[in-house]
Amino acid sequence: MLPRSPRILAVSWGSIEVESLGEVKDLKAWPGGAREWDWHETGTRHSPGIQPADVEELLEAGATTVVLSRGMQLRLGVPPETVAALEAQGVTVHVAETTEAVELYNALAGTTPVGGLFHSTC
Repeated sequence: MLPRSPRILAVSWGSIEVESLGEVKDLKAWPGGAREWDWHETGTRHSPGIQPADVEELLEAGATTVVLSRGMQLRLGVPPETVAALEAQGVTVHVAETTEAVELYNALAGTTPVGGLFHSTC
């Protein structure tokens, strides 16, 4: 059985507070862990947005459901190719504004191997 995904304790503009991690600007979370999401690792930009490479770490940790946040003002893109790549691997994908994404992720965290990418600003 996979470990539980850490809960997000609070989210506000520019800040995400995560159980057992603390405060970060952008977040990667998965069953059993979390860390700050550094967009420079994969060259992520608001457009086109979240790339398949951004979610690989979540899948390697066993996430079968992935929540992708689009930012507080929905400025972060989620290309159809990213969603299609996840779905092709049998992963359930949810895309939402950041506060909605956090609520959904937290609701799933206790019962589902969920991972997520969360952007705390635009």
